[in-house]
Amino acid sequence: AFLDDLNDLAEEREQQLPERRAAANLFRWDDNLTVTRAPGRLDVMGGIADYSGSLVLEMPVKEACHVALQRHPPAGRQPEWRHTAERHERSGGAVSVPTLSVVSFGADATNRAPAFDMDLSDFLEPLTGEPITYSQAREYFAADVSRSWAAYIAGTVLVLMKEKKAPIGEDGLSILVHSEVPEGKGVSSSAAIEVATMSAIAAAYSIPLTGTELASLCQTVENRVVGAPCGIMDQMTSACGDQGKLLALLCQPAEMKESVSIPSHIAFWGIDSGIRHSVGGSDYGSVRVGAFMGKRMISAAASGRAGSATEETVSAVRPCSPCLRKEGFHLVEMSPHEFERAHQDQLPETISGETFQRKIGDHQDAVTAVIPEQSYAVRLPTAHPVYENFRTELFSQVLMGPSCEKQLQLLGELMYQAHQSYSRIGLGSHGTDRLVALVEEASAAGEPLYGAKITGGGSGGTVCVLGKGDDAEAAEAIKRIVEKYRASTGHEPYVFSGSSPGACAFGSLVIRRANRLEASQ
Repeated sequence: AFLDDLNDLAEEREQQLPERRAAANLFRWDDNLTVTRAPGRLDVMGGIADYSGSLVLEMPVKEACHVALQRHPPAGRQPEWRHTAERHERSGGAVSVPTLSVVSFGADATNRAPAFDMDLSDFLEPLTGEPITYSQAREYFAADVSRSWAAYIAGTVLVLMKEKKAPIGEDGLSILVHSEVPEGKGVSSSAAIEVATMSAIAAAYSIPLTGTELASLCQTVENRVVGAPCGIMDQMTSACGDQGKLLALLCQPAEMKESVSIPSHIAFWGIDSGIRHSVGGSDYGSVRVGAFMGKRMISAAASGRAGSATEETVSAVRPCSPCLRKEGFHLVEMSPHEFERAHQDQLPETISGETFQRKIGDHQDAVTAVIPEQSYAVRLPTAHPVYENFRTELFSQVLMGPSCEKQLQLLGELMYQAHQSYSRIGLGSHGTDRLVALVEEASAAGEPLYGAKITGGGSGGTVCVLGKGDDAEAAEAIKRIVEKYRASTGHEPYVFSGSSPGACAFGSLVIRRANRLEASQ
């Protein structure tokens, strides 16, 4: 369908929507285009515990982002929109200036501009010619709300320039983004855009990237350029996921385990609550800061460094695992019983940022900041990843076990427990709670549904539902839940069903236009 869309753009002369008019003038249609694809993801288990080193289980969804990219060598003339050409003329532009031009379909549905362009020299320091800092780039995109969305796309260019020394600024670039991953529903629409875009650039410039490296660089885009403190599971699933399997990722920082096949008698759906999810929201950030505060307190106490300066917040603890004393330990390296025995009651329920900084110091998380005047919950955000990692490991083992009714019941209970834990740390929402309750009601009535939970960063977004994959009645039960939710809220939920391969499995296509656009791998 995306290739057909490209061909229509090349052949049509009169486009109706502004985004299609911009896209029609984006490429030299008789030259090569590089096409890539990256899916969104459904968080089955693990969620926000990723930033604490947890095991996560993620399913690449059927919906994906497609990107078409074209390089414009210095010797050639890059297609320019009128306002771009006028800008270059004002700056004395007899010579073509390498420009990044981006068109994103679906702008009308998201209330943003359909097109963005910038001179690639804006990514370079005027005196040294070196790439600008990530903080400078973040300020550049934040300065104009109409172009802030472009940070997810243009940020991949800067990250490759800085981290891989890619000579991207020597050429012009045109990029068309067409994503079917709905935004704001907690299924990693941003990761799909980042991964598809960076995959296209890497293919066009012959930059070798492993799947893990691709995901890590895309996380850098989101953390450092966009400024959203996400973990790496979204980008890893979009890059490395397998169709029909759960990506098993130990986030320390990104150790892929063997993927877990989804048995034919089991299926997962995602139901959108209609409450917009944002990983950059204050609740997510506060919970993350609280977890890192708790980790620092435990580490200080275990190392005997807490001393009298922290006696109000961290008491002496009983003997504990040596892993807690090592540099860079992860919260999930504690078992639930060890956390309960030695640490749970020693952590404060809350602490102000000022008190923490004065008594403990830095919270050691590079992508969040402690606000001195803000109060942070500590005990519950610290506990969540410890228990979630245990639930996720158990979920994985049960999923690979014998097929029986008890297997489904156990998996469902683990999902319900994960959902309750999100609510305890303040990352629930009335919409997702309502959907989970509807699944529980359906299950109690004998429908072949067994569990449900909020996903990803929480605070809205999508609910993951577990049901029988070999029973058509399960899909009908999902439809009835959607109808009940629509009747009570007025929102028609989007339903995610099915899986698809990640960006690495898809690879890249080179498109050449003859009478019709043709593709070669």
